[in-house]
Order: sequence, then structure tokens, then C-alpha cells
Amino acid sequence: MVRKVKKKKSGIRIFVALLLKVVIAAFVYKSILIPGYQHIFKKEYDEVLSSYSSLKITPGSSDDRTTPVSSGGRHLIDRWAITEQGPSRELDPSVSISPAKLNSSNAILIRLKDQTTLMQKNSEEKIYPASLTKMMTAIVAIENLPSLKKEIKLTNFTFQGLYQADASMAGFQPGEQVRAIDLLYGVMLPSGAECCIGLADQIAGSEQNFVKIMNQKAAELGMHNTHFENSTGLQNKNHYTTVKDLAILLSYALQNDTFREIFTSSRHSTQPTNKHPRGITFYSTMFEDLNNQNIIGGEILGGKTGYTAEAGLCLASLAKVGKQEYILISAGAKGDHHSEQYNITDALAVYNSIRK
Repeated sequence: MVRKVKKKKSGIRIFVALLLKVVIAAFVYKSILIPGYQHIFKKEYDEVLSSYSSLKITPGSSDDRTTPVSSGGRHLIDRWAITEQGPSRELDPSVSISPAKLNSSNAILIRLKDQTTLMQKNSEEKIYPASLTKMMTAIVAIENLPSLKKEIKLTNFTFQGLYQADASMAGFQPGEQVRAIDLLYGVMLPSGAECCIGLADQIAGSEQNFVKIMNQKAAELGMHNTHFENSTGLQNKNHYTTVKDLAILLSYALQNDTFREIFTSSRHSTQPTNKHPRGITFYSTMFEDLNNQNIIGGEILGGKTGYTAEAGLCLASLAKVGKQEYILISAGAKGDHHSEQYNITDALAVYNSIRK
């Protein structure tokens, strides 16, 4: 009698295990092929596991009376779990390059449409953002300026300390009256520090007050591992972020038409000013470093470079591959302004590795 009961229980376990495999396969199919099913799958998957656990059977246990989840099924479940948890995985099957092959110590690749993380490398590790800081400076300025056509006067105070700090400059001069939109292009294309300070003073009365707005924006966006100390990206031990947080920032900022237009521009000519009667023409540092190189089956649409000795070569870029847009944030690449631009090398390699 006892043996019959044991056989009956064993048969139930095998049946339930097989049923679980079928149910999981169906849920995985929906989660992968039908957008929006991921959260439904999670709920149902948890419920199935809960029911399964009530029989004191663990999927894939060593109990030889239980049919374990196949290695293929387990791989699909793990893939779902990683997608739900965010950018914790290293490589998605749609990307062929290994993060270990990148020159950059930190990187994250995201498909813009659905915010899927396709590749990451130390994405939550603290980095110094250098001039990638200016993406936050630009979007905060755009959102707080009453008019992009407003003329802003750059004072002697605007330039105080910038030359001594060897900050990158756009080419404006003390006493110059410049339209806000031209300052924004000056922030993003040639990475002009004087443009950052001029906008900060105009909007908040001082750079210090403007930085408070930057940190408030970071908190609103969920950039939990970010703290700004200035608007320019000049080195400061308390001025830090992660490539994951910068991806959150860029994803948000690209929804703004003005920011996107500036971010994807290769050049811009300002209107005449009192100091430059013919205006100034800016060129994007990213497009200059790209040097007419591009990706197969796609195009790098725009970007922002950054560099300090502590931050290494950094890059935030937007590309279109096939019919999809992607953003890549990288930091910590070796080299400097005079070496090979390994941040650009990494971007080309990553975007070319995306399977169309």
C-alpha cells in the first residue's frame, strides 16, 4: 500500500513538472514575441512556481523523480529575469561584441524605443562624467529659459577661473551678447565652458544655484547615483555619476526637440554679435573625432564627447541601426585628445555588432 502511494506521488510530480515546462514555454513565448507581456509573465511565473513549491518540488532539483526544467527553458527564464531587473546583464543575443573587448571601462547600450538594455559593462560603477555633464546643463537650461532668442551678456565673471582650469571654450569673449540658443549650441558642440556659466548665471543667478537645479532634475529622473558640483564637468571628487544614470538622462533629454536638434547637429553658425560681427561657427567634437567614419547599415546621428585625465575618454551617442535607434554611453577609455579616440572606436565597434 505504501509503495502504491509513493508511485502515485511520483507520477503527480512528473506530471506537474512537465506541465510547468509547457506553461513556462508559453509564457516565455508571449514575453519575448508580444511587447508588454513581460510583467504579466512575471506574475504568472511566480504563481506557477508558488503552486509548484506547494508540492515541495523545486524546478531542476536533484530529486530523480522530478523532471527538471531543461537547460534551454532555464536559459529563457534567466533571460526574462535579467530583462526585468534592468541593466545587469553583459550581453544580449542581438549584440555580438563582448564588453570585455571594449577600451572603455564602463559602458551601456540601450535600444531607445523600449529602453531595453542590450549590453553593459560596469554600468552602475561610479565614474567622473567630464563634459558629459553638459547634457544635463543643456536640458536644464532649455527647460528653464523663457525664450531661446533672449540675448545674454557674458561678463568677466563668466570667464573667471576657466582658462586657469584649462576648460574647453566655445570662443566667446567677455562683454559679448549672445542669444541663448547660440550658447546652447556652444555648450554641446565645442563643449564651451563659458556658455555653461553664462546660461547658469542667467537662469539661476549663479552656477551654484544652477547646480542645485541640476541635482533636483537628476533626482526627479531617478539618477540615484549622481551628484553634480558644477555645470561644466571640471574635475571634482564629489562630481560623479554612472553610465546607467547618464543613459537615463540622455533618453529623457532626446525627447525634447530642441535638445535633439542640437545633439544631432554637426555644425552651427551663430548670429552676428557685438564681438563677432560675422558670428562663430561651431563644429561638433564627436563628428570631428568620427572623421567621416560610420557604421554598416546605419548611422551615428549625434553625440557628446568628454575627457579629463581622471574620467578618461567618454562618449554619449545616438545611432540608428536598421529601423531602430540606440544610445551608447561609455567612459574610462584610455588615451587623451592627442591619442587615438578609443571612445569613438568603441562606439563604432558596438553599433556595428548590433544584429539587424
